[in-house]
Amino acid sequence: MKPLENVSLKDYSTMRLGGSARYLTEVKSMADIEAAVAWAKTNNVQKIIMIGQGSNIVWRDEGYDGLVLVNKIMGFELQPNDEHTFLTVGAGEVWDNVVERTVAQGLSGIENLSLIPGLAGATPVQNVGAYGREISDVLVCVQAYDRVEQKMKTIPRVECGFGYRTSRFKTNDKERFLITSVTISLTKTKQMPPFYASLARYLEENKITDYSPANIRKAVIAIRNSKLPDPAKIANCGSFFANPIIPRYQLEELKETYPGIMYWDVGDDKVKISAAWLLEYLGLKGYHEPNTGMAIWDNQPLVFVNEKAQNTASLIAFRDAILDSVEKKFGIKLEQEPELI
Repeated sequence: MKPLENVSLKDYSTMRLGGSARYLTEVKSMADIEAAVAWAKTNNVQKIIMIGQGSNIVWRDEGYDGLVLVNKIMGFELQPNDEHTFLTVGAGEVWDNVVERTVAQGLSGIENLSLIPGLAGATPVQNVGAYGREISDVLVCVQAYDRVEQKMKTIPRVECGFGYRTSRFKTNDKERFLITSVTISLTKTKQMPPFYASLARYLEENKITDYSPANIRKAVIAIRNSKLPDPAKIANCGSFFANPIIPRYQLEELKETYPGIMYWDVGDDKVKISAAWLLEYLGLKGYHEPNTGMAIWDNQPLVFVNEKAQNTASLIAFRDAILDSVEKKFGIKLEQEPELI
């Protein structure tokens, strides 16, 4: 294996910013991963990261002083039984193509996750979710190369450390596992109400009462297209902030000043606040900042758009100004969703 050297990372992030990778190569099989790890050890390269399409990555201007592996591991294998159909999919498969193929076969479980950018291997890292569903709801296990034990491992769902937009792959074991495939459990059973609020509203407004996977997918795609820019056409990384989770007593204090604040109960005397509501209340929806070249999308205040920014420092300055505004106004510190590497 001979990786490329000094490769610009702007083409490996949908925000299209960042420096260069010291080394970069594609991996298409388990053998490629083992060869890449061996090469890194021989050449004393300590840092290794596996990426997909870069839809949840913002590269630093300093670049990445290590080996970047671009995941191209393919595969799509269905194993039906009486109640469930198990799907094992290569980590390099485009996620929305996976959803499309399962829906075409009448399988339910991931149709709510339609049109989420990125590859299948990234879904458990972020525990991606949308419209009331998360990948952790259907994930059976993750197959990955363990860099610590230097062997392939199967990690069951209960050992993935899933939380809201997080997992062990993002926190405690960040960069330890190089994910090669994921296995999920699907069913022929249709979803039934109640649905996530915006999805329920769309179904009602369009008089859709057949909740087939195909109809749910069409609805989700229509909603997402009305709110979100296509990262292939407009530089962005989707939602830039996660919805913050705060204690209920803090919500009650906020409601005294902001009675219309949007939130959801999450149990344990905590609530999830709509980060989009916070930004929209501050008048940031559709905001364009000329000095940084960054903007907030007209139809979704959580989406940062790179209009003409030349470096990641400009994005960080834009982000920090918004973080400060939210914290000063509401006493809430938002957390960034895309990973800064």
